[in-house]
Amino acid sequence: MKQFHCTCGNLLFFDSVTCLRCGQNVGYDAVADLMRPISQGFRLCANGVGHGVCNWLLPASSRTELCASCRLNRTIPDLGHPPNLGYWSITEAAKRRHLRTLLCLRIPLPTLAEDPQNGLAYDIVSTSRDPALTTGYLRGVITLSLEEADDTWRQINRQLLGEASRTLLGHFRHESGHHIWERVFPRLDWAHPLRQAFFEVFGDHTIDYASALQRHYRQGAPQGWQQNYISAYASSHPWEDWAETWAHYLQIFDSFETCQNLGIRGGSLDLPLVILPLESCALPQNLASSQEADVSFHAWLQRWICLATMLNEVTRSFGSPFLYPYIISPVIAGKLRLAHHVAHLWE
Repeated sequence: MKQFHCTCGNLLFFDSVTCLRCGQNVGYDAVADLMRPISQGFRLCANGVGHGVCNWLLPASSRTELCASCRLNRTIPDLGHPPNLGYWSITEAAKRRHLRTLLCLRIPLPTLAEDPQNGLAYDIVSTSRDPALTTGYLRGVITLSLEEADDTWRQINRQLLGEASRTLLGHFRHESGHHIWERVFPRLDWAHPLRQAFFEVFGDHTIDYASALQRHYRQGAPQGWQQNYISAYASSHPWEDWAETWAHYLQIFDSFETCQNLGIRGGSLDLPLVILPLESCALPQNLASSQEADVSFHAWLQRWICLATMLNEVTRSFGSPFLYPYIISPVIAGKLRLAHHVAHLWE
């Protein structure tokens, strides 16, 4: 996340709704990627006006009532149930932060109604009130359990599933990985270099998905999975390996932007540089790439490992668990390199 400023010069944050210095009501302009006063040709999203759950803006002349983020919602929680409003607000905040990342990568985000081939929709539902519903992705629709906004509920599930971490933002990143995969890979010819690269790096996604998940939940991850997968769940199927890798790529991308805008530079840290083999950060040979691009990614990833070490030590100093409890092996670095390549296809 970058720093934002009010017209009066005061520091604002991505979720700000009021400037604490001048008292102006403010909101986020997703097109310009900046905070603006709610005036001067802009108005607040209807979900901000009516429910206080959104701070994104629209041009005053817009024919729609909802912002670019809220228009993606196909289903919202039942607001007649009092706790749902608070949980929905938390969920929308995480969604907006995630969508900004995709927009910064120049990935178009049409609604599913506007573009059935490439569009996206969100069903934000209560799985406690309807246990038949689960968090997941299917044909352009990301379904997210409202209960994920409950810290206690989320941590209980993290422990039951043996996950290193579990966050709302992580859910959005993971499910968007499935969406991006569907938008890119199935439309390529089987012999296309990018599709072949996926097979080489992530494996055969044609193996039965349901059976693979059943086997994972019955037997767990294979011995030594940490050397080949960013998480235990990633070992269940190539689709989940891709989604978990994509989520971690976005996490690194976001964290770097935040650190750089706060003046934290990986190269200035007093830590030994973790040396990944240069070849681990190269694209598969069938994909066109330059040595300069591979070297640049190699340096980027090594700086992240140093930054993650620093962030982990800071959180431990607060008595909290590791902020980034993951290991990036050479195999995982290669997977992140392919995710990086796909993330920039829209440039």
